Parts: sequence; C-alpha cells; structure tokens
Amino acid sequence: MLRVWRLCTGPRGVLGTRTVLSRGWQEARFRGVRPLSSREVDHTATLPIGGLSYVRGCTESRLIYKTVGQCLAATAQRFPNQEALVVLHEDIRLTFAQLKEEVDKAASGLLSIGLCKGDRLGMWGPNSYAWVLIQLATAQAGIILVSVNPAYQAMELEYTLRKVGCKALVFPKQFKTQQFYNILKQICPELEKAQPGALKCQRLPDLTTLISVDTPLPGTLLLEDVVAAGNSEQRLAQLRHTEQFLSCYDPINIQFTSGTTGSPKGATLSHYNIVNNSNFLGKRLKLNLKTPEKPKIILPAPLYHCLGSVGGTMVSVLHGVPFVLSSPVFNGKKALEAISRERGTFLYGTPTMFVDILNQPNFSSYDISAMRAGVVAGSPAPPDLVKEVINKLNAKDLVIGYGTTENSPVTFTSFPDDPLEERAHSVGKVMPHTEAKIVNMKTGATVELNTPGELCIRGYCVMMGYWNDPQKTEEVIGLDNWYRTGDTATMDEQGLCRIVGRSKDMIIRGGENIYPAELENFLHTHPQVQEVQVVGVKDNRMGEEICACIRLKTGEEATPEEIKAFCKGKISHFKIPRYVVFVTDYPLTISGKIQKFKLQKQMEQHLNL
Repeated sequence: MLRVWRLCTGPRGVLGTRTVLSRGWQEARFRGVRPLSSREVDHTATLPIGGLSYVRGCTESRLIYKTVGQCLAATAQRFPNQEALVVLHEDIRLTFAQLKEEVDKAASGLLSIGLCKGDRLGMWGPNSYAWVLIQLATAQAGIILVSVNPAYQAMELEYTLRKVGCKALVFPKQFKTQQFYNILKQICPELEKAQPGALKCQRLPDLTTLISVDTPLPGTLLLEDVVAAGNSEQRLAQLRHTEQFLSCYDPINIQFTSGTTGSPKGATLSHYNIVNNSNFLGKRLKLNLKTPEKPKIILPAPLYHCLGSVGGTMVSVLHGVPFVLSSPVFNGKKALEAISRERGTFLYGTPTMFVDILNQPNFSSYDISAMRAGVVAGSPAPPDLVKEVINKLNAKDLVIGYGTTENSPVTFTSFPDDPLEERAHSVGKVMPHTEAKIVNMKTGATVELNTPGELCIRGYCVMMGYWNDPQKTEEVIGLDNWYRTGDTATMDEQGLCRIVGRSKDMIIRGGENIYPAELENFLHTHPQVQEVQVVGVKDNRMGEEICACIRLKTGEEATPEEIKAFCKGKISHFKIPRYVVFVTDYPLTISGKIQKFKLQKQMEQHLNL
C-alpha cells in the first residue's frame, strides 16, 4: 500500500524519434491575430467575420510557456497550505506543498529506476491518488504518460503498449472484476519469473518495468518503494538536472482515440497544449476570481480521459483550486456524497453522469447548497438536461463544453453568465487563442453562417500528432495547421457553435467514444458471423447504445446472449453491444455501399426506441 496517509493532516470532511511527427506543430504560432484592448475582451470578441463561419478567440490572456512541473512549483509556492487534492475512497487529503513534495519524490524515483526523458510510461487503472501522482511525476521527469483505459483487455492493452513502445506500466493488482496483473500475464507470461525492473517480454520487447500500485507481485516493483527511492538529496539533484533540459514543447501525454479503420491512434499532447488549455478553461469558469465560497471541483469523470486529466488535475494545478476524486469509477451516489461532504462548488461530467446524479434516490437529502457551476462535456447534452442540472443541482453557472482529445481538449465552451437558452442549445463560443471554421466537406471552402459543415480548429491546442503515425496525422492536420474534427457543426451570427452530427460513424455511449469499425473487426472473428455492421441507436440515459446487426453464415445459428458472451473478457465492457439483431441484408446505395443512417433508423424502429 502506498502510505500517503501520513500526509493527511487536514480535517476529514512523443515520440519515438521526433521525426515521426511530420511537422513542428508545437512551434506553430497564431498568424494575423491582433491583440485586443481590454474594452474589447467580452462576448463580442468572438463574433464571426464577413458573414462566414469563421471565428477567432480573444488574445488578451497571454499564452504560458512553462512545463507542468514549473506550474506546480509556482502554485505550491503561492498556496502552500491550500488544499490541493482529496481522494475520498482512499482517505487522502493533501495541500499543494505536500503534493509538490510527493511529486518530486515520485519523479526522482522514476528516474532512479532507469526511466529517462522521452520514455513512455503507461498508467492503467481507475481514478486514484496514484493516478494523479504518476500524471504529475512523469511530466516533471520528462517521461511521457500513456493514458490506458482501465477497461482494456489483453488484446487492447497489447496493441496500446506496442504502438507507443511503452517502457514502464503502472497498475493495481485488480479492481472489481478487472484482474490487471492476470491480464498482463496473458501478454507477458515471462512476468512471474522476471527480475523486477528487468522484464524481457517477447511480445512487448520495449516493456521492462512493471510497477504495482498496491500489492507486491512477482516481477514488479512497488510504487511505494519507487517513491521512497527518490527521497534522497542525490536523487532529487538528478531530477533538478533533468528539469533544466525540459521544454514546454516536449510531449507530455499520449491519449488513445479510436479510428474508423479500427486502429486506435495515440494523440500526443505537449506541456504547451495542456497547460494553456487548462489555464483558459479555468478562466472561462472564473476560477481565477475570488468568490465568497472557495471553489472546489468534484471530479467523478475518469482521469484517463482529457476531461479528468486536464479539466481536473491541470485546472487545479494552474489555478490553485482543490479537486476531489469522488470514487474509483463513476458512481452517482458517491458524487452527491462528495458534493455534500466537501461542499463542492463545481461538478464535471458527461451528460450520462449528470442524468444518474439527478436521478439518485433521496436526492433532496444531500446538501448541495455550495454548488454553483459545472462542466457538461464528452457528448451532446440534451437541452432539457442542461436546464434540469442548472435548476435542480443549483449549478447556476453551468457551462457546456466541446472538444476533442486532439485539441487538448477544450475548444468551445459557453460563458457562465450566457443566457440559459444559449447554454442549452449550443456548445458556446471559441476559446482564447483558438481559431475555428466550418467548411464544406467536399470543397474545403468556409461555409456561410448557419450552414452545416465540418468543424476545423487551429491554434496552440492542436496536438503534436498521432504517435508514430505521420500518415494518419496528415489526414487530419493540413499544411496550414487546421485540424479536421470530423464533426458536423453550424455557427450563428453570435459565434455560437452547435454540434449537429458526426461526419464519421462514431458512437458516443455515456461519454465513451466507440468507433464501429473497431467493434466490427472484432465481431468478425466469431466463427458463426458472416458480416456485421454496428450502429448507434438512441437511448435516454446513455445518449446512444451499441447495436450489432449481424448476418450469420449459411446454416449457422447463434443467440444475442452467445454473441455478448463471446465479447466478455476480450473487449472493454462498454464496447459490448447492448442490442444484437440478426439480419439477412443491409440497406445499400446503388453502388453497393451500406447506408448506415438507414440501418440505424431500421434498428430503432425494430427495437421500438
């Protein structure tokens, strides 16, 4: 067990080689954007130009050219005794000074076991103190954090670790039914007999160091011991030396986002990306302003997603605001308990999370009097839900956010004092130092206002690229540095953006992005399956659910239960289809292409949705 409890003094309550990225995105600068006077910096500063769907964010707030480690050091110096992190399920409570001290030791410890600047380290597990510690320690040591979905099974884990050449992996022994160590042994049977820190895995030759968060396990180091190893003047001096050679343009994080070809891609983000995005998000939320009720963020969202790691950890680090991890994985009851016990003022989550929180039994028995705001992001939020959150959860300053992992992530949010109807029916206005345009998908020309097209983003927030995948990078980032989101949107005269659809077939189930092609490729491995098409069908709670439309091989039989059982333990639980429908054919175009939008409608009618 990582014995951080001793610090709980407060009251309870990228890139392989850099050449794999075909361009120096990290050195791109805004072109042709004049500084705005203080009088101009208001909601009108983001009005579209020339009747076209193009807008640029204000530039009054300067960009920050610091590393995450430098930002944490500055905040710890400014607010040493300010509460920084609360992990309710581990009974951990740290001030910024205490957090800084532990991060220093952890970063030093990682270097002491042979990790170096530029090495990739995977963090695989649910929300925990260890997750936050590793996130900040890797950044301070120049090690690139690879965010690994805790639901990954062996096939998905192996692909991820091999794609980026992970040298180290941090994980707990198990959580609920997820046996992390046993899954890892499926890939690396050599683990049990390996010397800790010297694994030689045939299938993952780059992986040498396994670190267990909570339990001594054969072939692994214990995280507590790694942190302790960094607690010496010599080791800390080595860390300070390493920090001198870090740049804000260095890669800091790789987050995997699935592709329509079924091959997940590693979106690579720099200190510069993440530091500035979290700074601007915090300012949009007015966290930089003094208020009668001290702000405190309640975070039920996962840290392996940008909403948690940037909106939670990094906003806290940049603005000196405490944040609370309410549970290892999302739990609506625990989120409400955290709001009540900790007097939470801000709540982050996907629409599905907010639905569950609002529908908790005995909702009225919880003290939500301190609540004043929150962020709804991750998937489209129905207008009625936005209004209910504002009214029932007392989140008067609720904002709606939009972004993508590739954009660090937030590019649009509403302002806390925007009219209710604007917040309910749009994702707000563009963020500072960010350009956005909506283009005709065929011609690439910027469309007129209120005309649907593909949303494109340019600015500091655009990722460095997909790790070790220049071809995929060039498909989404042009020579002019515009990133193509693949989302269909409109923009009105006030610069308000509305996401009206997706140009690709991605399914968003409760905030989890699921690409049909990846699931189709897997289901094709079932011996009875001839052909499969996966579509998203509407669902009141999750937003969308997965429906697998399967044609069986001639003479073969199967049941929906058999198909679902085939998936268990092989793919993440959230990718297992809720609906399995057996069909004899699919709607086709004249040229023989499957019309998924028609198939989706057919399934919704068939399922009486």
